[in-house]
Amino acid sequence: MNNSVLKQSVYTAVLSTAAFGTQAATVDFSNLVANVSPAVVSVSVTKKMTEQELLQQQVPELLRRFFGPNIMVPQQAIPQEKNSYGTAFFVDKNGYLLTNHHVIENASKVTITLNDRREIDATVVGSDERTDVALLKVKGNDYPELKVGNVDQLRVGEAVLAIGSPFGFDYSASAGIVSAKMRNVTGEHAVPFIQTDVAMNPGNSGGPLFNQRGEVVGVNSRIFSGTGGYMGLSFSIPIDVAMDVAEQLKKNGRVIRSYLGVQLQDIDRTLAESYRLAKPEGALITQVTPNSPAARAGLRAGDVILQLNGNPIRETAQLLNFLNRTAPQQVIELQVLRNDQRQRISAMLSTAPDATPAQQSSNKTNQQGPVLGIAIRNLSADELRHSGLKGGVLVQEVSRGGIAAEARIQAGDIITALNNQSIQNSQAFIAAVAQFKKDQVVRVSLMRKNQAMIVGMRIR
Repeated sequence: MNNSVLKQSVYTAVLSTAAFGTQAATVDFSNLVANVSPAVVSVSVTKKMTEQELLQQQVPELLRRFFGPNIMVPQQAIPQEKNSYGTAFFVDKNGYLLTNHHVIENASKVTITLNDRREIDATVVGSDERTDVALLKVKGNDYPELKVGNVDQLRVGEAVLAIGSPFGFDYSASAGIVSAKMRNVTGEHAVPFIQTDVAMNPGNSGGPLFNQRGEVVGVNSRIFSGTGGYMGLSFSIPIDVAMDVAEQLKKNGRVIRSYLGVQLQDIDRTLAESYRLAKPEGALITQVTPNSPAARAGLRAGDVILQLNGNPIRETAQLLNFLNRTAPQQVIELQVLRNDQRQRISAMLSTAPDATPAQQSSNKTNQQGPVLGIAIRNLSADELRHSGLKGGVLVQEVSRGGIAAEARIQAGDIITALNNQSIQNSQAFIAAVAQFKKDQVVRVSLMRKNQAMIVGMRIR
């Protein structure tokens, strides 16, 4: 190829790329923005500062660098609260709004600002840390309501739009495309995120992600960044997942999840060959929890789940999404590959052994005892064997600002007793917590990194 032909080919390629990029970037969302903006609000939150944040305020960085993080300095007049911001949107004409859990976490006051500049105090109906979904409520009715789209019909490469309040700048619109679906972020399998290249920054959290028809397909939740700012990877909670959580929060004040009792991993190319699969597909069971629904149904480690209720399972995230959205006490039908033979197995799901709701509004009562602000699960057979314990519950999550956090209980702790009463499993834990009284101090016996400890936990 001579130089003139080569130059012409490169020139043509550049023009084609530029034309493609211009076409993708010039989708006209102006009418859509005008139509949906009234239903999007900015959120102002007053939060209590954590002990770590207060310490950061009190101790200059230079002193911490030389004397360590635990240096003590004279108490100064430091504000105990801070202000933050985010976005929310109406999903009901009667004043219900969706936002993120992390936007309103530890909030002492939540205020929304409508696009006509009116400010209204909002109540937190409920919040779920695991999916990062929160439901707010404001007084009144006849609010603008956004239409919910079908996430299953959302295609990779499709143009989408986000509206939010990045860095407090209200009603900022940014557009991009869907980069991927069914993404897991940092090992979290509760949400099959929608990945986009829509520019998002602090303040966009909790805002809606729209398709070109003006329907909400996601709740903007997080970015993947090495700098703290936008780097081209944004993640949104599928709207069907968020609405399922919202309905449970509205009805129960908490999210009740189903439980199968298996550990799973994806099938890669090598495993697909060993299982004589035509391609990598399905979810491989690596462990079955004793006395779980999976164990009672006869599932075994080494089984590959290929279908759930007739739906093909391409990857673990897809199976977990189905399970998370199936109510407890429901029977599911699985197609399983075992010893090169496909067979059908039925299993009845139970309720996931989580101790307490992640967070509720302070004006609601919990009929099963105080809200400790933790999530727990039973120990597996391997965990019991390695720890040398006969029972206990593993702390999976600790909500900041909760009762457990104030007692310095940490994720990874194994709680073995409450007030010298042995705790064998999650059911025993829940029964013990239900007996706690306000202002009571409870002795919590636990194992932390193979070290036995007892901490005091004040119930409030």
